[in-house]
Amino acid sequence: MKSNRRPELIIVADEQALAETAARRLLARVTHPNARAAVCLTGGSSPEGLYRLLAQEPCRSALPWDRVQWFMGDDRFVPADDALSNMGMARVDVNPANIHPIATDAAGPEAAAELYDAELKRFYGADRLQAPRPLFDLVLMGLGSDGHTASLFPRAPALHENARWAVGVATAGLAPFVPRVTLTFPVLASTHEMLFLVDGRDKRDVLARVLAGDDLPAGQARSDGDLVWLVDRAAAPEDGHAT
Repeated sequence: MKSNRRPELIIVADEQALAETAARRLLARVTHPNARAAVCLTGGSSPEGLYRLLAQEPCRSALPWDRVQWFMGDDRFVPADDALSNMGMARVDVNPANIHPIATDAAGPEAAAELYDAELKRFYGADRLQAPRPLFDLVLMGLGSDGHTASLFPRAPALHENARWAVGVATAGLAPFVPRVTLTFPVLASTHEMLFLVDGRDKRDVLARVLAGDDLPAGQARSDGDLVWLVDRAAAPEDGHAT
């Protein structure tokens, strides 16, 4: 059963504070003694500061890199070394066995989605998700200017997918207009914490719409655990206050 707790809104001063707060939350989720952890990463510009912090001290030494498995919530169907690659942007120098990229060298987005579906199920150890045993410890999410999250765009059939764990997206709803592969809402929800990262004045209007309950993909996201919106003051609703 999904959590009935209301989403939590955390407002911080700026992009640096957003990255630092996100890093602390990530560390808290993955530093369980002697336990394997799984983190689902996101693309876009909002997590870039977080990824830089994780690759630097003191975060680099604090992270139990050998016990953390890294997945992607979505990726663009481009080569791994392409500037548009989400995994390429997020990648750090860790054991390749701990990194689970979407196979963007597969025959096409649907083939890559099938491979990732199977990969996730192998890692989880079952073909069906169980709320008391989430797939992920932390899922990072972003917010597009059209209200999309991951590669789940407004009015797309993938919004209603409940059986498959990953799907191909032949046509993106927003630039860059390249095919994508995305996890579906039920799989993204299988986490101890879903953490949205939102920054910048250009996200204020769409964030206000999501928080007001408009029918946008990001507003459809749910979590079996905590659901947290971490935003900087520039993106926050006008009556918000930084913490």
